[in-house]
Amino acid sequence: MSIDRFPVGLELDVSYPNFQVSLTLLSATQLRFEIKEGPFARTETVDIQVVPLGNSIFAVSWQEENGSTVTNVQDYDRGLIHSFATLPGGQFLRMMGTIAVSRPADRTFDDRPGRNKALVLEAMTSLFQRHDASAVERLYAPDYVQHNPSIPQGRDALQALVADLSQDVYYEPGLIVAEGDLVAIHGPIRGWADAPQVVVDVFRIEDGKLAEHWDVLQNEVPVAAALRGISMFDAEEGAPRARPGTA
Repeated sequence: MSIDRFPVGLELDVSYPNFQVSLTLLSATQLRFEIKEGPFARTETVDIQVVPLGNSIFAVSWQEENGSTVTNVQDYDRGLIHSFATLPGGQFLRMMGTIAVSRPADRTFDDRPGRNKALVLEAMTSLFQRHDASAVERLYAPDYVQHNPSIPQGRDALQALVADLSQDVYYEPGLIVAEGDLVAIHGPIRGWADAPQVVVDVFRIEDGKLAEHWDVLQNEVPVAAALRGISMFDAEEGAPRARPGTA
């Protein structure tokens, strides 16, 4: 993880148990904080040192004009800040606050959507192309929640289902989109039902595992040439598209 991924420009409100603070990440070397109410109320711009700890996790430390020293572990994956502060009188504070973003960063800093898309793609191809039931335990959360009422609840039930799948079952991934902890993937599946179907699967990811699932299935309808119809699935639909005016 590089310091280049520090979310410069980000403005956020942090809610601690006893007060709130607004942070503005001015650069990789400065931030501004504002505490509007309470005994710590003030606004100050401080010099910071940033140490990347992992994807979207940074240790940020500074010293304030009154001598207070602060270290924040800013975890943007989980929306939390763990703060450790020593006040001028020697009092030591440990606090955890939740993050609410009021202005996004100047550039993308979170590779979580990309990681989540890769996880979903691996799961769908492992289970419904290679029929690898052992992948369920590796990729799915122990308390996995299934919103398809025709499939039994839980990870163990999913593993048993995959182990019993007909070799005719085959899934082809297409368009895949992700935001935050959610991923949606679109593609056809054959052998699951009497007729080929096109499905949109939506997953929620938690701690690097597939934790929850929704789906919508529709029988695949052939293209009507007389209507100049477009197929329900295009094998190239997930490929990058050229921008208008480019070769």
